[in-house]
Amino acid sequence: MIKENFILNKLKNNQTVIGTWCTIPSPIVTDIICSSNLDFIIIDMEHGPISFETAQEMIITSESRNVSPIIRVPSVNQNDSLRSLDIGAHGIQFPNIDSIDHINNIINYCCYPPKGNRGFSPFTRAGNYSIKNAQSLTEKSNKNILKVINIENKNIAENIDDFINQDIDVFFIGLYDMSKSFGIPGQINDKTFQEYIKKLNKKIIDSGKITGTITTDMASLEYYKNIGMKYLVHLVDCEMLNNSYSQIVNYFKKLNE
Repeated sequence: MIKENFILNKLKNNQTVIGTWCTIPSPIVTDIICSSNLDFIIIDMEHGPISFETAQEMIITSESRNVSPIIRVPSVNQNDSLRSLDIGAHGIQFPNIDSIDHINNIINYCCYPPKGNRGFSPFTRAGNYSIKNAQSLTEKSNKNILKVINIENKNIAENIDDFINQDIDVFFIGLYDMSKSFGIPGQINDKTFQEYIKKLNKKIIDSGKITGTITTDMASLEYYKNIGMKYLVHLVDCEMLNNSYSQIVNYFKKLNE
């Protein structure tokens, strides 16, 4: 990694951080978003049509604004993990976690020996394209890669004790997928569901790990911050763009009534 890991440093200093999902494959849009002084962005390569070439440009752009770029890969996959880190991502967020084997693979894919078995080449953006960094790259990278996993189903939540002692930095509670697992898809404000999320959140925090989730309005942002979540992801770039223009169009239409 060329620059310091801004988000990791903040989390280590017990700060709460705010970011957003980026699905639009555009360094220009990324630059506009990062000009707001967010702490991080998540470059969504699971749901967004983003290539690795564009992702690298988005990473360079966000770093220029001192905003940490995280990549959400489509799955726990060695090639995607390797390429994400080689182009300079400050961390990876992994979806669809369903076993302890996934955790072992994540550590193997994200870390160089002796912690893992990540493929090694200094001739990448992460290595500043030079053999001169070959000796320092592995040690520095092992200390500076943020590893995030999504907790998205009841089975994993019920067995969280098997996961919280592993070398994972952030446990992101995916509210919508979790609600689907509970048989109430989309009903994330259901009282019983929210009580469960609150207990799960506390258990992870009490283990010394960091929790996070998605927020969709100011009330949810405040609520999840107040219960101790420190990795907050507010909405998605396309939703924010659509909402902003929709408000203007709706107001304009009322003027013409």
